[in-house]
Amino acid sequence: MDRPNPVDEEYFFDGRAIVSETDLNGIITFANRRFCEISGYRTDELVGKPHNIIRHPDMPKAAFAQLWKTILSGTIWHGLVKNLRKDGKYYWVDTEVSPIYDENGKPKGYMAARKPAARKNIEETALLYQQMIEKES
Repeated sequence: MDRPNPVDEEYFFDGRAIVSETDLNGIITFANRRFCEISGYRTDELVGKPHNIIRHPDMPKAAFAQLWKTILSGTIWHGLVKNLRKDGKYYWVDTEVSPIYDENGKPKGYMAARKPAARKNIEETALLYQQMIEKES
């Protein structure tokens, strides 16, 4: 896992969370302004696109398989994610993804809220993800 082009998360986040919502298939239906600012995409470039538009290649497939397994069961998923900006830089986020329900209690989508990940957690997670990717090969 090389370290080209990280962004300064503290500068970009400025105390505000990244929030996005998707439909049941992971297609973005909402992106807050902070998400657009940090990812480098405009709202119209995000809404209607799969959320994996910001997926960094250093993210193991198994991490997202676990995320989907968790949220499909109706449970909140929490973990660190390395995202890819439009300009090729990346940023790490401490992420929580939870189901969104309609008025009848049926799942209608998912909401993700993110904040900057702690440096110590990034180092530990990056090593774990690297090991996971090596097993996928």
